Amino acid sequence: MQMGGGFNQLVSPDQDDISKNTSQFLTWWSPGQYLVPYAIKSIFSINTGHATAIVISLCELSGLLGLYLFFKKIGFTPIIASVSIVLIACQQAFITPYVFYNGGEILLFGFEGWFLYGCIAINKADLKLLLFVLLSGWIGFFCKSSFMWIYAAGLLCLWLRLSAKNGSVTLPRLFKNGIWLAIPAVISLACIYIFFLSKGDNPAAASKGLDLSWQTFSFPLGSPLLSGFSVDDLMHGMLFPTFTPFLTPIHALIILVLMAIFSVVLIASIIKYVPKNNYRLFVLVFYFASVCFFSVAYLRQLTISYEARHYRIIGLLLAPGIIYLISKFRPGFQIAFGIALAILAVTNYSFFVKGYIFNKNISARGSSGMAQEFIDQPALNYILQLDKQNNNAVFVFASADISLEILHNRIITTDPPPKDAVIDDDDYSYAGHAGPLYILLPANHADRANMFMKFFPDYQSFSQQKLGAKYILYSAK
Repeated sequence: MQMGGGFNQLVSPDQDDISKNTSQFLTWWSPGQYLVPYAIKSIFSINTGHATAIVISLCELSGLLGLYLFFKKIGFTPIIASVSIVLIACQQAFITPYVFYNGGEILLFGFEGWFLYGCIAINKADLKLLLFVLLSGWIGFFCKSSFMWIYAAGLLCLWLRLSAKNGSVTLPRLFKNGIWLAIPAVISLACIYIFFLSKGDNPAAASKGLDLSWQTFSFPLGSPLLSGFSVDDLMHGMLFPTFTPFLTPIHALIILVLMAIFSVVLIASIIKYVPKNNYRLFVLVFYFASVCFFSVAYLRQLTISYEARHYRIIGLLLAPGIIYLISKFRPGFQIAFGIALAILAVTNYSFFVKGYIFNKNISARGSSGMAQEFIDQPALNYILQLDKQNNNAVFVFASADISLEILHNRIITTDPPPKDAVIDDDDYSYAGHAGPLYILLPANHADRANMFMKFFPDYQSFSQQKLGAKYILYSAK
């Protein structure tokens, strides 16, 4: 878009003819994650890296403030609300954006506390209710598309709360308040569908059949512990780890089932012992909604990953309830919890320190100002030089991040398929030829270079050039 493309359009070389472009409307990700940094970048005339840092800082502060006000509004004391904020700030999900920008996740965190506050603060059906329901749907989706299930759960809480009087709910009040909520909600969702979701595929568009497995239901049920105490983050993915797994698959599944059981016990304890009806309503509705939504998604094998970040609002919502329960325990248990919280904080902030040192001293940087962890500085400098010398070249990268630095030419991002995978060349091949072709690969992918070059059958006589010890550039004219 910055270089002249249409709104939310991914413009890239066409696989049928690489000399031409193809355009795709991206419905997989909501636009806020790039529009907000770009707005700040344009207003203050700064680079993308600095604009992103400002977005992260503002969203983190906004999220903490919104949640603190929500916790107080729903009935908790300032001290419990404050300790709850400390618990949230100790989670790795809070630290992660300071290491790498995670787009919609940080924007959603900055907004969802205020959304929850609105769901508890509005006390009657009037114009404020209409505007809140209408605008919160748009703002939440703008931040992150997965806000939709949070939107539904929040409105259900608001509807039931408005319809309850003297502890009872009557059908006339349910119907009346339902109309007040339904009209702006339908308008909000209709606009989102017509102007965005209908223009392309999204993670809920296709099912791969049913998957009746333990993880299908255990992961959503275990979300309070997975998200509230960084369990999934600390293990780099409990079921599908990013790096070398801590546990065997069977051991991971056993622990997951145990966490599901303990999570249900935790929810039941909060419902039973926390004497705040509105809070118990929110906990019950949000937990039930998340379990139903994600269990169905996993059952149908939709393109939604087994990651605790999808359930972050459950961990946020449970924080004051957990602190309240701990406050009723004996001092020995409170001290033990404090020690556990300190260990969690030290572990997660150690992750921040390591990430900061890596970004500062090892990651490369170009004109975008973003820390580039998948390329070193000498290799990036050479790539930037080629970008300045050409205006009809095609660069092929194994990481989308490096594409931020290319200003004058076109880019193809190819995720390397697993080494033992049977691949269909049609999924990766680009026919035809345009200007020079440059393929940048890590040196540890050198044994697969021939596979990458075969993806461009009309380019011949590739030359090879080492860019330092870690990267190799394959080029063809």
